[in-house]
Amino acid sequence: MVGREHLIERGKVHYKWDNSLPAVVEIEAGDVVHFETEEVSDGQIKPGSPASALTSLDFSRLYPLAGPVFVKGAQPGDVLEVEMLELRPLEWGWTGLIPGLGLLAEDFPEPYIRHFDLSDGESTALGDTVRIPLQPFCGTMGVATDEPGQIDVLPPTKGAGNIDTRHLNVGAKLYLPLFLPGGMFSTGDCHGTQGDGEVCVTGIECPMAFSLRFNIVKNRTVKPWRYQFQTPPGSLQPRSDIKGYFATTALGPDLMENARNAVRDLIDWLGMEHGLSRQDAYVLCSLAADLKISQIVDQPNWGVSAYLSLAVFKT
Repeated sequence: MVGREHLIERGKVHYKWDNSLPAVVEIEAGDVVHFETEEVSDGQIKPGSPASALTSLDFSRLYPLAGPVFVKGAQPGDVLEVEMLELRPLEWGWTGLIPGLGLLAEDFPEPYIRHFDLSDGESTALGDTVRIPLQPFCGTMGVATDEPGQIDVLPPTKGAGNIDTRHLNVGAKLYLPLFLPGGMFSTGDCHGTQGDGEVCVTGIECPMAFSLRFNIVKNRTVKPWRYQFQTPPGSLQPRSDIKGYFATTALGPDLMENARNAVRDLIDWLGMEHGLSRQDAYVLCSLAADLKISQIVDQPNWGVSAYLSLAVFKT
């Protein structure tokens, strides 16, 4: 049976998780909802905005989320299945270094911004020598919880939310725990692409039109503070794999410090080998490098690697 289709108009958003908010749409299991959301700053950053705009953001307007969506029949203890049907970035996006935020906040205290043309829907340029494939996804997808009051979107909650998982692309299915009747799902914070780690605190933040299908799973458990997802065949071998990777690895007893040092070494390599400024190298690491735990058994010194796809370089 084919479900009905619903539309949430652009601009019908909220900025906090709050289980007292009314649903903006009620749907049946199997229905599709069409969304269109602004980028993460809710229009405070515009095409051509200077870096200084990042220092005067109204944080109460960050993370405009479309929803809540009420799925009839969904109950606490059930699992909500969210299937990605279409994810279409709208023309433009940005990546910024925001003072005080990001993995290397101490290394990059000044604001910096890069604007990206997303109009061809396939890739975007960072300068003259780098071309980054697009891999769009919704950075924030989650449900309201049984905790009262307003709750910030950043960081994630026990109902997921700001999960920034780059493999939730078209064809993927996300599985969320439910705490309230109807689930009360909301989404936004869309990215044109991002590396695993989103190390500078932003991916390519962009307006996006997207469509999601909702179902209820009654015979499955997802615990609070956890979520699960399934990707379509071949999705973990993207176009970025075709030329291999350059990776930097840091060892030591602190996984966070290892992650920082791996990214620092990759930034240094990008400057020496490809002539990128430190700021652009950091941006590229956030958009096209993946942080991976290389080993976590050789105590007390664990290993973290930063993998950069060599396919991003034009030559």
